[in-house]
Amino acid sequence: MATVVSRLLGLVREQVFSHFFGAAAAVDSFYAAFRIPNLLREFFAEGALSAAYVPVFSQRLKDRGKEQAFLLTSTVLSVLLVILGVVTVLGIIVAPYLVRVIAAGFSDMPGQLQLTTALSRIMFPFLIFVAAAAAVMGTLNCFGKFGLPALAPAGFNIGLIAAGLFLRDYFDPPIMAMAWGALGGGVLQLAIQLPQLYGIGYRFKFVFSLADSAVRQITRLMGPAAVGVAAAQVNIIVGTLLASFLETGSIAYLNYAFRLMHFPLGVFGVAVATVSLAELSSHAAGGESDTVLRKFIRSSRIQLVFLLPSAIFLIVAARPICALIYQHGKFGWGDTVNAAAALQAYSAGLIFFGLVRLSAQVFYAHKDTATPVKISAVAVAVNVILSLLLMGPLKFVGLALAPGIAAVVNLLLLSYSIVRKIGLPDYRALARSFVGVALASLAGGSVTFLILSHFQAYVQYAGVFPTMFRLVLGLGAGLGAFAIVALPLGVFRKVTKIQGRS
Repeated sequence: MATVVSRLLGLVREQVFSHFFGAAAAVDSFYAAFRIPNLLREFFAEGALSAAYVPVFSQRLKDRGKEQAFLLTSTVLSVLLVILGVVTVLGIIVAPYLVRVIAAGFSDMPGQLQLTTALSRIMFPFLIFVAAAAAVMGTLNCFGKFGLPALAPAGFNIGLIAAGLFLRDYFDPPIMAMAWGALGGGVLQLAIQLPQLYGIGYRFKFVFSLADSAVRQITRLMGPAAVGVAAAQVNIIVGTLLASFLETGSIAYLNYAFRLMHFPLGVFGVAVATVSLAELSSHAAGGESDTVLRKFIRSSRIQLVFLLPSAIFLIVAARPICALIYQHGKFGWGDTVNAAAALQAYSAGLIFFGLVRLSAQVFYAHKDTATPVKISAVAVAVNVILSLLLMGPLKFVGLALAPGIAAVVNLLLLSYSIVRKIGLPDYRALARSFVGVALASLAGGSVTFLILSHFQAYVQYAGVFPTMFRLVLGLGAGLGAFAIVALPLGVFRKVTKIQGRS
């Protein structure tokens, strides 16, 4: 539920962008500029750091107790503060060169490279706060605290919403206010978690030491994990780079669509994977690989039940959803059609994005960060090739479609590697669940499509309340049809118990 709140605020944030800035060149500049600190965030925060830190902290807590585990947290935070402080200063200095790599297509647009550079420099310190927030989140998760850490990203959204609503008139150009909002949001993301961290007994001590065995282990694990994150981020970088050569607004359309697709992915996919990492790491630390595999299958079933019908609904209702959320102010029906097309392409890969994230957690729980790296490198190569092939005929829609196909390749290779390296999960039971959920989802999607077609929701925007009524009616009827088909197939019963074979 905390993740739902955070994601809803994320949609409000995107509404602020679409209302006040539309899909103009300034929005392209903002998102391109944010790609740089966001890429580094994946290295030092939610991506590589979380994958390496949580299993090691869990082991330290189990072996040496709370005091020594908290000392590890202080050491990690201290090292992050020093290293990322240096990285931030260097990033601000070399920002013009980084921008030319990320958004080379902007060079043909007067002033856009300079604007993107200025935005990037403002947002670079965001990296320090969000990395510290990730370490704090991992610590709280290991103590069974998930609600407040899951709510923490809401702080980032609040920062941007407040900047868009109250500060834009004080900056020239107004998009600069959003960069400061992103920085303030990073501070809030950390601050929200500190009271609970204090409540479990943690007190920060500055301990800069690279000699601690656990710190060295985290560093070793972060190496491959960082490469894996880099490989995954190449998909985003390639998409941004290629979109910068397409029509103005292409980056904005991709971002608006990605945020909508990421709502169910964050609420159900990432949330399940986040909780699973702490749980799987605890069982892996005790040598209980069979239990890890059984709980992995259970978590996968949960993702299927939520993500597959979500993907169908987003594909079927893409236009009215984009119109309801974005078509205000400077965002018109043509923008809605374009964002909806990108949303449908992204949503086709939704279930695979979620299962890839969850499958990688099985390796991270066993302190194996190398295997997901090797596999993600293959997936990145597939994505790059497909992006180049599809951007010609499909423009930005091709750039949204390619990552989903690459995720299928990623998932197949991860599944094969789990069997070889860790054991055999009950994939046959998972396949049966997939068939049942898919049949129920198609039934629900068909009902939703018929209702939205009846109200002509695909050809025009009727306003906030009529569109909201049609979506609620379509979703409600679709969920009813989903349940009618899913119940006799035992879809819900299967996710409430742990099954599997070692």
